[in-house]
Amino acid sequence: MSVVLAFDTATAATVVGLATDGGVLSRRDDPPAGARPNHAERLLGLCEELLAEAGAVWGDVARIGVGVGPGTFTGLRIGVATARALAQGCGAELAPTSTLEALALGGRVREADFYPERHSYLAVLDARRAEVFTASWAPNMHRLTEPVPIAPDRITEVIHSSYQPWLGVGDGAVRYRAQLEAAGVTVPPDDSPLHRVDGAVLTRLALAVDPAPPATLVPDYLRLPDAEIARRKEPAAR
Repeated sequence: MSVVLAFDTATAATVVGLATDGGVLSRRDDPPAGARPNHAERLLGLCEELLAEAGAVWGDVARIGVGVGPGTFTGLRIGVATARALAQGCGAELAPTSTLEALALGGRVREADFYPERHSYLAVLDARRAEVFTASWAPNMHRLTEPVPIAPDRITEVIHSSYQPWLGVGDGAVRYRAQLEAAGVTVPPDDSPLHRVDGAVLTRLALAVDPAPPATLVPDYLRLPDAEIARRKEPAAR
């Protein structure tokens, strides 16, 4: 049995997908509002649950896809470190996947269940510090803009008017709904599954990208962590 395992820990949710010849399975752990993510506690357990359900073992895993962000620093470190260790242990290939692309592709795969027309996709993650991480894709999933951290009121800078209509997905789209809708972007209801990274979509991305050597697989933070920014400011403050 050849198994593709994929997971993402860039957001508060711990999301895992597993693909075999028999189909695709997925699991997720969503912490309660305001609670800390459970990546360290739940990631391996969710992986093992899916392997057991599929009748597979770690030695069957041929490729491991891991979300490299952008997203939370702690979550990304946990995901990447876990993927490297698992790949070394079972001899699997490593496939880096974009969290923003996973959101956009999830919108493309599932939007027909909610909207009658095809959209372009704006994936938006809440980056804190009054910013979002965002990137955009055409209806055929051709990337239009690269991932960037940007203030929500500048979101029009990554929206190509020639690719209307737009669908905004992700927790950043929910938090900054007013700014996106003012720019002409349709944002699904807050509780829509279109705003969540999907395990089945992660396996699709893991199969579509080229594998990467473990040493080159690093998180895509897009910006410096708060601690590093504070450290760089220290000499100027003295």
